[in-house]
Amino acid sequence: MKEIQKNVFRLLLNFFSPAAGKRKKPPELKKYTSILLLFCFFLIFFHENSAAGAPLPIPSFKIGIEEAESPGEVAVVLQIIALLTVLSLAPAILILMTSFTRLIVVFQFLRQALGTSQSPPNQVLIGLALFITFFIMSPVWQQVYGSALKPYLDKEISYKEAFEITREPVRKFMLRNTREKDIALFVKAAGEERPQTKEDVSLLVLIPAFVISELKTAFIVGFVLYVPFLIIDMVVASVLLSMGMMMLPPIMISLPFKLMLFVLVDGWNLVVGSMIKSFGVF
Repeated sequence: MKEIQKNVFRLLLNFFSPAAGKRKKPPELKKYTSILLLFCFFLIFFHENSAAGAPLPIPSFKIGIEEAESPGEVAVVLQIIALLTVLSLAPAILILMTSFTRLIVVFQFLRQALGTSQSPPNQVLIGLALFITFFIMSPVWQQVYGSALKPYLDKEISYKEAFEITREPVRKFMLRNTREKDIALFVKAAGEERPQTKEDVSLLVLIPAFVISELKTAFIVGFVLYVPFLIIDMVVASVLLSMGMMMLPPIMISLPFKLMLFVLVDGWNLVVGSMIKSFGVF
């Protein structure tokens, strides 16, 4: 085998040597030079592996259902599947069951009221809303971690008990920010009996009611934010019309005044502070 390798390498060296370049090569040989080199490379190493008695392994993949040795193995697999399902729904949970919805809608209305279509950019507004959501929801998440997640990781309670304990702080937060009219709408649509207490409201009814309540609150805040900037636009448009500058867009003149007003009143502090207070954080 070593003699074969030496002969092949010697052949390649003679072919690619400077002296060989002076000789005239057949056109067919020039055309298949790269193919010949690749073939020789595989020939050498495949023969070497064959001589050593170690053929290249071919992997195989198997997907199937096998008999479990104990019920615990099945439970672990089901828990992993449930965990992956929760992780796939994590963005929806973060958006719809926290304060994120109200914050991002209000920030979008604020940007439109200012007349700055791309400033601040979407990444900045989403990041700001996300971190404010962490701040607002931190008491709820601390309570969930201390009473449910940590005991479950320490194997003090089962995952069913952890889920039941986790549900209560989240339920209280959503009930505190949900209108009774919206809850009644989904209770009637679901055909359920009228709940006697807040604890009787199911999550199937509470979550959509909380979402539409948050949207209504965000639209009310957006309307309040629009009013002062709308007045500035109307005043500027009236002044330009009285001066005969009908071809000049009013937004070009009103934008600096709106930015100046927003900065002078410390608008970001007022808006963010009001949004945090609306959730009863302080």
